[in-house]
Amino acid sequence: MKSITILGIESSCDDTSAAIIQDRKILANIIANQDVHKNFGGVVPELASRAHQQNIIPVIESALKNANITKNQIDAIAFTRGPGLLGSLLVGCSFSKAFALGLNIPIIEINHLQAHILAHFIEGNNSTEKVPNFPFLCLTVSGGHTQILKVKDYFDIELIGQTIDDAAGEAFDKAAKILGLPYPGGPLIDKYAKEGNPNKFKFAIANLPNLDFSFSGLKTSFLYFVRDQIKLNENFIEENLNDLCASLQKTIIDTLLIKLKKAAKETGINQIAISGGVSANSGLRNTLLGEQENSGWKVFIPKFEYCTDNAAMVAIAGYFKYLKKDFAEMDVSPYSRNEWK
Repeated sequence: MKSITILGIESSCDDTSAAIIQDRKILANIIANQDVHKNFGGVVPELASRAHQQNIIPVIESALKNANITKNQIDAIAFTRGPGLLGSLLVGCSFSKAFALGLNIPIIEINHLQAHILAHFIEGNNSTEKVPNFPFLCLTVSGGHTQILKVKDYFDIELIGQTIDDAAGEAFDKAAKILGLPYPGGPLIDKYAKEGNPNKFKFAIANLPNLDFSFSGLKTSFLYFVRDQIKLNENFIEENLNDLCASLQKTIIDTLLIKLKKAAKETGINQIAISGGVSANSGLRNTLLGEQENSGWKVFIPKFEYCTDNAAMVAIAGYFKYLKKDFAEMDVSPYSRNEWK
């Protein structure tokens, strides 16, 4: 039986990525980051789309070279259709359509959030690696989304909880900005938290009645707390940086865990996966691994390289859609917001 080779393209935000997958095995996964946004403390959409235009051809050429295949061996092109920044998505979408027309192969549109979840099904080098069985719960946590999803099949996914305002990743980044840390601040908070006392400072946890989250109040209380302490001691941040990071990180993780435990109890599902950029956070990963013993969960954590935005996850989602012959038409257009059905 002939292997299926998919080119995956990811351009939803500020990373340009291309990956080659053969069946479920990744042959190449190339990511070009955009350092220009560090000067602005966040992603500038216009600059992001321009950088994608510069990066997309070199990134795809590198992926083909690393995978040791030619463009004529590609069976289909999978690309992120949304959600994301429209200008960035347009670059990936337009290139995919043009490239596919030239090669006379089909295109496959991919939901960015579904791709994060399906990254768990990428085949690794170790044949004993486990993948979650359906149904399982997936906590998707990133700079733009915080959701609890009941995954019944590869593309049968039910949203059962989400943030009503800000995402957990945004709370990390905004808190980092308050502390004077450069963008992106989330990984730096994780770094400093390892050396801090997570119980030094207490911040309130929003207690919503269902499975939804809220992080806007935490951001505001953190801002006011730091501001008031600086009035008393201008060196407060410098003297307490590690403890501030550890305490903030613990509050965010506790918020996530409360709802995840509630979801597991209500659904009776004990297979728990995480996805999205914040799933790279070491505190969250270690906490969930600890719950394997405390709560009897079977926890699935993606490899670090598949946590943040990457084309490997787009390629594996494309592979499963290819098996269903679920191809997109050439008039397909990107969308910025996600609506789970």
